[in-house]
Amino acid sequence: MNTVYLVSGGRTPFAKRGGALAGAHPADLLGNLTRSVLTAAGIPATDVDQVITGCVTKTGDQANSIGRTAWLTAGLPIETPGVTVDARCGSSQQAAHYGAGLIATGALDVVVANGVELMSRHPLGQDVHEGWGDPLSPQYRDLFEVTSQGESAERIADQWGLGRRYLDELAVASQERAATAIASGRFAREIHPVGDADADTGPRASTLEALGNLQPVFRPDGVLTAGNSSQITDGASAIILASESYVKKHGLRPLAIVEHQRLVGVDPVMKLTGPIPATKEILARAGLTPDDIGVAEVNEAFASVMGAWLQETGFTHDKTNPNGGAIALGHPVGATGTRLLLTAALELALKGHARALVTMCCGGGLGTATILKAV
Repeated sequence: MNTVYLVSGGRTPFAKRGGALAGAHPADLLGNLTRSVLTAAGIPATDVDQVITGCVTKTGDQANSIGRTAWLTAGLPIETPGVTVDARCGSSQQAAHYGAGLIATGALDVVVANGVELMSRHPLGQDVHEGWGDPLSPQYRDLFEVTSQGESAERIADQWGLGRRYLDELAVASQERAATAIASGRFAREIHPVGDADADTGPRASTLEALGNLQPVFRPDGVLTAGNSSQITDGASAIILASESYVKKHGLRPLAIVEHQRLVGVDPVMKLTGPIPATKEILARAGLTPDDIGVAEVNEAFASVMGAWLQETGFTHDKTNPNGGAIALGHPVGATGTRLLLTAALELALKGHARALVTMCCGGGLGTATILKAV
């Protein structure tokens, strides 16, 4: 199998719902970012063999295969094919997996994996309309209880014995780490400004006392609040994957090697436990342990998801999400996967770690995991 390199990437600022990006068209946002990322990497758009895009709510201006539309909207070559992937919150990470697989087999040399979500206009579930048919048939409902993501996150807290204070501590850590990263200019390496928007707007000062005063949002007596759950956010991200032969021929200096990938299925009622088996399975397949991983990026969809993952996998919190996570930065669902891969790859280069792990929970009972290796 051919070695697959994560060559470069970038993202827009991640903006609060109703904020700086709320009026953008998602095809403009993603297309312009993708063109900018290719230009910054010095890779001609004509060399891209395929564009694979993650997007969750494919309705309205995010419908009609947004990956292909965004590419064309940016004035990029019409000959380059584009497809759109839906693996729920892991959509763009799985887009990267598909791209890496195509390069590893020798079918392609250069793939753009990217993702977008304008959640200000397209909240989760918007594509399910009364009168248009139920995506879950009576047969499915006979087999599985249908739960919301919030309820599933509460059940995870119940099962793993995760209390409100601990979850709020994870949330405060996310905010504080993100604030430190922003102050140090850490995210300037990955953000491509959109007009006057040049920084993430989600991070905010938080204390345990302030978070403790927030009311639960999913159960009256629950432990999950707006303060220890991911924010509803707008944004786009993109990475460039390339074969070893392309990298050598063009003298590129890639960020990391895409060493292993995993997609798992889990109970669709608990729904969000996927990072646990995804992590265990990818480490076993690679012959690695948590000690071999220098940094882990775990999507903070809810603090309970990360709390259970920490408890089950043996990873320590100090090397997990060192620059904060979705609780602070936000979670534009279609874009988060490639954002995490880029953030992890840059962290490898910055800190000199040997390997990084990226893992996400996904609606419908899925989990993604990728291991990146330093070049």
